[in-house]
Amino acid sequence: MDASLERSGNVSISLISYIFFTFIGYFIIGLSLSVLPIFIHQGLGFSMLVAGVVISLQYVTTFLMRAYSGKIVDNKGPKPAVLASMLGFSVTGIFLILAFYFKFSPITSLIFLIITRLLTGCAEGMIGASPINWAIMTLGEKHTAKIISYNGVACYGALAIGASLGVVIIKHFSFYGLGFLIITLGLIGFFIARIKENRIGKKTDEPQKSFWNVLGKVSPFGMCLALGGLGFATISTFITLYYDFHHWENGALCLSVFGILFVISRLIFSNAINRFGGINVAIASLTVETLGLTIICLATHPYFALIGAGITGLGFSLIFPALGVMAMKTVSSSNKGSALAGYGLFIDISLGITGPLIGGVADYFGLAYIFPFSIAIVLIGLGLAYYLKMNQSE
Repeated sequence: MDASLERSGNVSISLISYIFFTFIGYFIIGLSLSVLPIFIHQGLGFSMLVAGVVISLQYVTTFLMRAYSGKIVDNKGPKPAVLASMLGFSVTGIFLILAFYFKFSPITSLIFLIITRLLTGCAEGMIGASPINWAIMTLGEKHTAKIISYNGVACYGALAIGASLGVVIIKHFSFYGLGFLIITLGLIGFFIARIKENRIGKKTDEPQKSFWNVLGKVSPFGMCLALGGLGFATISTFITLYYDFHHWENGALCLSVFGILFVISRLIFSNAINRFGGINVAIASLTVETLGLTIICLATHPYFALIGAGITGLGFSLIFPALGVMAMKTVSSSNKGSALAGYGLFIDISLGITGPLIGGVADYFGLAYIFPFSIAIVLIGLGLAYYLKMNQSE
């Protein structure tokens, strides 16, 4: 990190200039997150399982692009990955407009939505760890925990804002307005990224390990993240349908409350990982997330569901950085890009399987059973976190 930057106290300002790209990307993702399931299920007439599968297709291509983007970051720097991501997001807006235009033909519309989700996944895979690495290369590894935390604020804050705004835009401007906004935002991000200086990680004597070797090192922490992520994924994908099932209104508000508490937790407890250790913070976070999901499960009024969503956001907030800091310690500096990309794969896996998995539970057992199922999965994650803690202390 430049000494002048350190002395001027502009670390946070500089950090924001990188995680801005995360915000743009996940804001675009959030815009369609709360409206597409209902459009597919009620507008086009497909089952909840189909809706879940289509939404989750995004994470298939995200999974496939993570390794590629990690190698780009390690070898060419994060800027090319960010530029490709921003252009990719813009293209998704075009296909979203086409999907709405052909709504009179459900199959044709669904095909365009599938293309939209696959391209969104490619763009997300390229943006995932790139701004984090860009900031770490600029500010220094000592700020890693802070960078990951702030990046999460941008990510989930953007999802929450986008999810609520998406409903408003659809109501007043239809999917055409939503598509044009997505195209514009992607282009704005692209041109801002173009003027920023690229960074390439320091070369070390230690040769770069293969992505799959790095993935094996971070996988224990990634698996714990994936199990904890299923609670958030259930809320983000199915909460609007869950509200509709109970004849409640404003289901997207749950995503906003989740995001607000997520951000507050990151800001208030930003030093908790350094003070108490990543694994201890992860255990506490998974416990709080389980409590929040339980409140949603038992809620008899939408207000209680909002409280549950907020507590879930409070708990889920620190899981990614807490386990991410530990995962980063398992590799050398020459493999940091691949490590973050590999670690991020597991949240993609979690989000990717949630659609068909929870959609299947909803179709065969009923929507009332989706949160009890999610609670069970998160509890398994909590058990794995305890196992990692015991191994760490040995």
